[in-house]
Amino acid sequence: MGSRGRTPIGSQTSSRPSASELREALIPSTLPAVVRVRPDVAAVVRTFDYLVPETWRASRSDVELRVGSRVRIELHGRRVAGWVTELDPTSPAGVELRPLKKWSGHGPDAATIKLSEWIGETWLGAATKLLRTASPARNVYRLRAPKVETYRGETQAWADAAFEGQGSVQLVAPAADRWPLVLSAAARGNPLLLVPTVEAAAQLAGRVRRAGLHVALMPDDWDRAASGAVVIGTRAAAVAPTHALGAVVVFDEHDEAWREERTPTWNAREVAIERARRAGVPCVLVSPAPSVDAVVALPMSEPERAIQHQGWPTLEIIDRRSEPPGRLGLFSEPLARSLAGTERVACILNRTGRVRLLACVACGELASCDDCGGAVRQIDDTTLTCGRCGLERPPVCASCGRTHLKNLVLGIRRAREELSALLGEPVGEMTASSLDGASARVMIGTEALLRAQQPRDRRFRSVAFLDFDQHLTAIRQSAEADAMALLALAARQVGDRRSGARLLVQTRLPEHRVLNAALHGDAGSLTASLKDQAEAMGWPPMVAQAEVSGAGAGDFVERLGRPLGLTILGPRDGAWVIRSHDRATLLAELGQIDRGDQRLRIALH
Repeated sequence: MGSRGRTPIGSQTSSRPSASELREALIPSTLPAVVRVRPDVAAVVRTFDYLVPETWRASRSDVELRVGSRVRIELHGRRVAGWVTELDPTSPAGVELRPLKKWSGHGPDAATIKLSEWIGETWLGAATKLLRTASPARNVYRLRAPKVETYRGETQAWADAAFEGQGSVQLVAPAADRWPLVLSAAARGNPLLLVPTVEAAAQLAGRVRRAGLHVALMPDDWDRAASGAVVIGTRAAAVAPTHALGAVVVFDEHDEAWREERTPTWNAREVAIERARRAGVPCVLVSPAPSVDAVVALPMSEPERAIQHQGWPTLEIIDRRSEPPGRLGLFSEPLARSLAGTERVACILNRTGRVRLLACVACGELASCDDCGGAVRQIDDTTLTCGRCGLERPPVCASCGRTHLKNLVLGIRRAREELSALLGEPVGEMTASSLDGASARVMIGTEALLRAQQPRDRRFRSVAFLDFDQHLTAIRQSAEADAMALLALAARQVGDRRSGARLLVQTRLPEHRVLNAALHGDAGSLTASLKDQAEAMGWPPMVAQAEVSGAGAGDFVERLGRPLGLTILGPRDGAWVIRSHDRATLLAELGQIDRGDQRLRIALH
């Protein structure tokens, strides 16, 4: 244990500039004569120069113009919003400039504008969308006095070490407390803490406030964040305002919530790393199941194996290979026995994105790809094709050599009713769009059931995955990482093995590396294995990859042609995968192609 004082307080260190000095640095002593403005119009990528009205310059106390200020301008006969990107630029000769129409207050600073432009370039999208995200929801005309909010209490040595150099990836078991990392980040002053959900952000903000620190919970506390505080938020907070940023922490960096589904499809984890690098501060990525992207970007640190093991619940694997595929029900006898009792149980069955699996009728072995482990589908009497990597092979069981394979359809009608009849008690149900019977001892639902906050006295003590093979063999390249993340999410819901918590997994792949990693509490070895696979298969992040989809995808790929340095795969389910060993090459080739008028989505990894 190290010590930084006895009481946790917010303070301004003596080595920092004074509030008046900082304010003078932020606000020029005189208003500029001309400003360059980026219009808030997605289709307009140019910037334009505008005059600052003489009346504004005469009333210095009412208007504060700096890079990032929000203004209203006249563009093509209509008034639109915009952001100031440059003060007193050199305007083209002979061009009559129009005046600004209105000052709308403060907006993102110069560093955030440059970061937004980088995001737009890196993910082939409009920077204006990021600038909207980085701007306050309501006009902010005055900022508070700048300060540095610093934790002065005790911190732990291992957590302090996480912030050395450029930062690190911290493997923290699902049930372990991540609070020491929060305190070490706050000890550096004005940290940016990113969490994947709104509920988690509110919960973390409450705990930080109870530690005696001022918090800016985004997006509502934009002005407080810009002045200096512990800034907490979800994906959008990756471009939140921060004064004198001290550190960046991304909790659950593996979570799919960090990726924006709309164009540009930016990833907050990658933005956080880049933002910390530009600010010269450490970035710490925290996860119970670190992603390959994370360990490629930063060095990973993991606790001793015994500590990791204790941070996971007991994993019970129910092997279903001995059950005939043609008569496979959703609830096996061992599972039914495990569900009986008095403890609360969550049964997970993701109905969305279902896939047909093939199993050998003779031995019950699940048919999967020899190269990547993905689910295979039978195209004809002579061919099985992997939906993940495209490998083809004969329809022969890899275990016993038989050729009689049978479809297993994931999911079952009236699953809730069958489970209720099996247990002889009411069963509740929860999906992303519905909730019924929330007080029941046994609940069945999708992943949304695991993400919902349960009352402390009604927490689940066991989570049962009714058909985990759909996650292990999904056609996504990230399927196994996503499956491990799902187990970690369930583990956090129930607690560690010392409390008697359990994870129950029904599977025909009992020796799968994901299940072995969860069984032994060894997520680090799984990440290393997935990294080796990505290198062998030529998958991201070892290569740059874009997925092109939408009504205009076919025409876009046709206009792209087959340039050197790109590999184009597809179409598969209406989408094309385009890869390059060099990200700059991929961006340059895709960026120069006209997108056309039809809907087009380019998702870059």
